[in-house]
Amino acid sequence: MRRFALMSTVVAMGALLATGPALAFQCPKLVAQVNDATGNRLDSASYDAKQKAAEASKLHAAGKHAEAVKMANEALAMIGMGGK
Repeated sequence: MRRFALMSTVVAMGALLATGPALAFQCPKLVAQVNDATGNRLDSASYDAKQKAAEASKLHAAGKHAEAVKMANEALAMIGMGGK
């Protein structure tokens, strides 16, 4: 039983460690999508999306990748690009 608990813990930790780097690479791509889509647009939704993208970049730099991805997806949703 101890062996099963130990293996379960090891597998869970491995999954957690694997998702961090995957999210780290996703943040800049999502921010770039927002910036490319808003480009020269001057509407309020684009302005707000650019602000969220800037905040997502700051979160990414601080190592808060899950939060950065969430923020970038919210920015994409604001401009109608279907953020998740």
